[in-house]
Amino acid sequence: MNITDRFLRYVSFDTQSAEDTGNTPSTDKQMVFAKALCQELMDEGLEDVELDSMGYLYATLPANTDKNVPTIGFISHLDTSPDAPGKDIRPRIIHKYNGGDIVLSEGIVSSPKQFPELLNHIGEDLIVTDGTTLLGADDKSGIAAIVEAMVYLKTHPEIKHGKIRIAFNPDEEIGMGAHHFDVKKFGCQFAYTIDGSECGEIEFENFNAAGAKIQIEGRSVHPGSAKGKMINAGRIATEIVQMLPQDETPEMTEGYEGFYHLTSISGSCTEAHLSMIIRDHSAEKFAERKQTIMDIVEKINRRYGEGTATLTLNDQYYNMRQQVEPQMYIIDIARQAIEEAGMTPKIKAIRGGTDGAQLSFMGLPCPNLFAGGINFHGPYEFLPIPSLERAMHTIVNICKIATQHEWE
Repeated sequence: MNITDRFLRYVSFDTQSAEDTGNTPSTDKQMVFAKALCQELMDEGLEDVELDSMGYLYATLPANTDKNVPTIGFISHLDTSPDAPGKDIRPRIIHKYNGGDIVLSEGIVSSPKQFPELLNHIGEDLIVTDGTTLLGADDKSGIAAIVEAMVYLKTHPEIKHGKIRIAFNPDEEIGMGAHHFDVKKFGCQFAYTIDGSECGEIEFENFNAAGAKIQIEGRSVHPGSAKGKMINAGRIATEIVQMLPQDETPEMTEGYEGFYHLTSISGSCTEAHLSMIIRDHSAEKFAERKQTIMDIVEKINRRYGEGTATLTLNDQYYNMRQQVEPQMYIIDIARQAIEEAGMTPKIKAIRGGTDGAQLSFMGLPCPNLFAGGINFHGPYEFLPIPSLERAMHTIVNICKIATQHEWE
């Protein structure tokens, strides 16, 4: 089985996660894939293959050198995003892409006019969707790259490496991927999530993140006699949205600029509900953004009466930079591995988060590397096959370079 076939097999499994089920994994279908993958790892000859009851799959490629080398880990997630359909994925390969429009299905066209990143892959074979589902390269390309790299190392014993641990976890897409990850059992000095996008990407900075929910209690009175009596919860919800900085939303920001993002709004005159996420790379600005939300809720309660708006504000994850930066050799090894795979390293900040951010604060420094897929979470997602192959070779190179490094 080559890496392309491996990936195509993986995306045949529907593994969408789901919020608010209260289960781990959040959907049973993730466990179906985990069990199939568990058997595959055993068939490929990996050791210590273990799938726990919550869908966390671990395995080992033993060292083939006596040299003192730290145990390195590679991690990807089993689930796909609930943002777009993920069942009955029908991928197809566009051979030697010519730079033009790609008709995915009737009325659904992937065009370089809307997605100029397509032009970076002219002449390459691309895996695309049929326009009705996402592809699942986030993160089954990462899983395919890791498994293929382990098979490659196993069949090329001339490449010396230390002990390698791999892990595949559920529920990354709903922010729960690291919650039950057994860092002690994993037993690595450092690790990499293989969950990025374009070739050469190295990410060790991410947003600080919080989620905010605001419940609004109104008072319904007949509109003919409502003056001085009615409190319209739905209108207050829109008022809260207007009180937020209007130029600090995802569609208005880039790079290191943070934002407030309204994810849902619903309600009536009697009651209403807002959900939003708050993001910023800077810890200080992150704190200021949370304070802004608290101040808005306080202002609403002063205006309409105490208890009108109730805020639930929870931190979700933090910027991993402070955990990785003291050990920059982790980044140096990745940079060299990418160069040796024929690419230019691209260090960038994530405008989001990864399991690696949470794992870094659990004592496992864990930057994120590219897996090759582009336009995640929708029908325009595509995967250049050469990018997938380069992700695999980058993993192999990391294992090799670590053996050449002088460790204390």
